Amino acid sequence: MGIGSGIALFVIGIILAFAVNVDTGGYVDLDLIGYILMGAGAVVFLISLVLTMRSRRTETVARTSVDPVSGEQVTRRSLRDNDPVV
Repeated sequence: MGIGSGIALFVIGIILAFAVNVDTGGYVDLDLIGYILMGAGAVVFLISLVLTMRSRRTETVARTSVDPVSGEQVTRRSLRDNDPVV
């Protein structure tokens, strides 16, 4: 579940809570289900946003070794950007 899923749950909850007026005979309260979906959508959206922002880090690695042919000291630097898994 991601940011889009959270937004989708929130929108479906708004539609059920405010736009649908169906009499279910007292068995199902669509307003309550709509409010629950809005809350779940907000929670999913916030958790996805926090996890997305947290995982954007850059890692720098430097390795130093001696070239056996020339005898010179060689330093290799590599950057790695930890993109979130989609």
